[in-house]
Amino acid sequence: MEWIPDRASIKVIADSFLRFGLQRLTGGKRAFINFTRDTLAKGYATLLPKDSIVVEILEDVEQDHEVFDACRELKQRGYVIALDDVICDDWDNPLVGFADIIKVDFRASNDRTKAALPGLMAARKIKALAEKIETRAEFDEAVALGYTYLQGYFFSKPLVLSGRDVPGVKHRNLELLREINRTDLDFGDVEGVIKREPSLTYKLMTYINSVAFSFRNRITSVRQSLALLGEDAVRKWASVVALAGLAHEQPSELLVSSLIRARFCEVIAASVKLEERGQELFLMGLFSLLDAITGRPMHDVLANLPLADDIKMALLGNRNRLRDVLACVLAYEQAEWETFGLFAAKLRLDEGETARIDLEAVEWATSSYAGANGSR
Repeated sequence: MEWIPDRASIKVIADSFLRFGLQRLTGGKRAFINFTRDTLAKGYATLLPKDSIVVEILEDVEQDHEVFDACRELKQRGYVIALDDVICDDWDNPLVGFADIIKVDFRASNDRTKAALPGLMAARKIKALAEKIETRAEFDEAVALGYTYLQGYFFSKPLVLSGRDVPGVKHRNLELLREINRTDLDFGDVEGVIKREPSLTYKLMTYINSVAFSFRNRITSVRQSLALLGEDAVRKWASVVALAGLAHEQPSELLVSSLIRARFCEVIAASVKLEERGQELFLMGLFSLLDAITGRPMHDVLANLPLADDIKMALLGNRNRLRDVLACVLAYEQAEWETFGLFAAKLRLDEGETARIDLEAVEWATSSYAGANGSR
């Protein structure tokens, strides 16, 4: 299916707000939505609440009186407007007068330009957004230079340190991942790992005694908690909590993205004729950022996890049916609509259902993130 800009923008509007409610999809944060010349001129942005979106105008939007009139109306209504890829010395550009945020291509800008722009924008009461931040080093640099917002895939790329070992507490989380991914799950071994780490015990007790279960009597035993949850639920709970422990001191987006991918992969398992492997697809999505979370190469991290060979191959980027599932989910996540359409067709996935699935995944991830951090 061909995705032209106007059609893609309209689909985002229709699926994200009119159908589901944008706040539910974004966890209450603003969503940056690209608008073309025609979608601006036709006033589609006003279909969305001003407090939920940022109207993003791309650099190739034709500047004419209709675009200026549309921007003027949006500003009068209180909408936030962002300009993409504005040339640093192009302050005479009429659209700059409407901008609340200007996006800067961090990788394409030289050091002098990157350092100067936040101050120049602040003088015009415009906030600077550094885009295409792809490494932790770039993230730290942009923050130090005074950029208010950052955008990119920096949290999905590992910062690998030579000779790096896993700290003691995080090592316990890796132990837990190993135990719950064994083919023959042994609750005794899982219990042993949990009991050796107080935070894991606390989180399990909090979880099992939450309103989600409503047991008449308070559960105080780790072994009893595991038995009451059952094998499948233990695997899922332990995977999420262990990954949260490994992601400590990392950007929260890293874990949330992992959780969204995990649930998305699990939900579409039946649709792509892999229903019997739903739990494994869940783990594939959950572990897809394990290299970034641990700061170690994916190959090294997976070496100690008892996962199926095809799951490992998919996580390492080798093409197979499971990798196609993950690639499809990643394309949807990154709004690469043409790529998503190709993989959806290959997997025979109903594209019309993906917005609903994404919403479910986001809501589940938000709830699970809160639970994994002890705030359930």
